[in-house]
Amino acid sequence: MTELAAPLTEPEALHALHDFVVRYPRLFVLTGAGISTDSGIPGYRDENGEWKRSPPITLQEFLAADASRRRYWARSMVGWPVVADAQPNAAHRALAQLEAAGHVGTLVTQNVDGLHQRAGSANVIELHGSIGAVTCLDCGAQHTRASVQRVLEAENPALLLADAEPAADGDAHLEWHALDTFCVPACTHCGGLLKPSVVFFGESVPRTTVDAASRALDAADALLVVGSSLMVYSGYRFCVWAQKMGKPVVAINLGRTRADPMLSLKIAAPCADTLTALAARLAVD
Repeated sequence: MTELAAPLTEPEALHALHDFVVRYPRLFVLTGAGISTDSGIPGYRDENGEWKRSPPITLQEFLAADASRRRYWARSMVGWPVVADAQPNAAHRALAQLEAAGHVGTLVTQNVDGLHQRAGSANVIELHGSIGAVTCLDCGAQHTRASVQRVLEAENPALLLADAEPAADGDAHLEWHALDTFCVPACTHCGGLLKPSVVFFGESVPRTTVDAASRALDAADALLVVGSSLMVYSGYRFCVWAQKMGKPVVAINLGRTRADPMLSLKIAAPCADTLTALAARLAVD
């Protein structure tokens, strides 16, 4: 593996990435939390791929106990505005520009924030779903996360005054003494159990989603990873599959990735600066 950790202004890093994109004109792009940190959404892991805080709730915990659901929704209530107010950053816009220029065939994101679509990317597969939607597990009714937020705030006004620190994907680090009084939202159609339309830890990515992403990788020339440590297998598997197909894997990421041994090139530089410079250079080719 070739690793270029110099600042993006150093010609060598940009030159190597530019040559990769020109040589492999139809890219499968896989993005992770690191691409959205410049939009104010915290990431999950540090530069060594370790959890920054306690791991997110699992599906099993969410389904098993009322206390777990109260904890989840309380944290979500105070963390959701960070995601709701976030705007696409230069990295999202650069990838949309690369897609428009024909360099990106499909963009698969592990993120649930919807920022790629808002930046203009059209061919996006959301591997882990969308935090902007909520599903009733009893009747299947769909709700917007914004409408659920209004219910949460109306039923739990005291929590609006609590101290909390934003975390990844609309979560928050929250210590609140009155958690046992928190009102969990219910489906307005049937009163059933609501769950965000995202893949929780411990939950499988839908087979149809995996199949669509697999077909996109088959059609691609190479894989470009942006802002992901790849510690979760749902994303890492695409690197494994690409390697088996003989397709090169390149990563732009600050810090260690699970796929480091199989990378043909790794650029340890900020996503936004790197992709912006790449798009600008390709535009004048």
